[in-house]
Amino acid sequence: VIDMKNIIERYRGNYITEMRKDVGHAPIVVISCGVIIENDKGEILLQKRQDNGLWALIGGSMEIGEKFIEVVKREAFEEAGIEIEELTLFGIYSGEDGIIIYPNGDICYGAGIIFKTTAYSGEIQNNTEEALEHRFFDKTNLPDNINKYDKRIIIDWTKNFQQVIVD
Repeated sequence: VIDMKNIIERYRGNYITEMRKDVGHAPIVVISCGVIIENDKGEILLQKRQDNGLWALIGGSMEIGEKFIEVVKREAFEEAGIEIEELTLFGIYSGEDGIIIYPNGDICYGAGIIFKTTAYSGEIQNNTEEALEHRFFDKTNLPDNINKYDKRIIIDWTKNFQQVIVD
């Protein structure tokens, strides 16, 4: 009899780290969740990533057993020190630009579930474990060095789509 509970527990809370022990740098498929956070001026909050120095949305990979909304709430707190609420679905993204090669050689393919909110609280933290800096940007004044994975999502945000994007 296979004890699934003990097998799953090994991966809970650190799925990618545990998978890397088994597969090395080989490609793995992950579910990524991100969030577009707007301030009262309609500007988007982006973070400058520690690993590649590029601007990106707040977000990350789902852990075993998590719900989509739990992922973005956890990531917002871990990466920026803020609590987020009143999340609406912005889009579901997939395709070639979801293939990410990290500086350490790890390869992931992430299909993305993206939320949007204007409801956040707490003081935005800079220089966290995953982000060098957080800054709000206007739709007409975005940084040039945006993470490839997030660029399409951020461009879609600038277009003010009223329907959920499925791409």
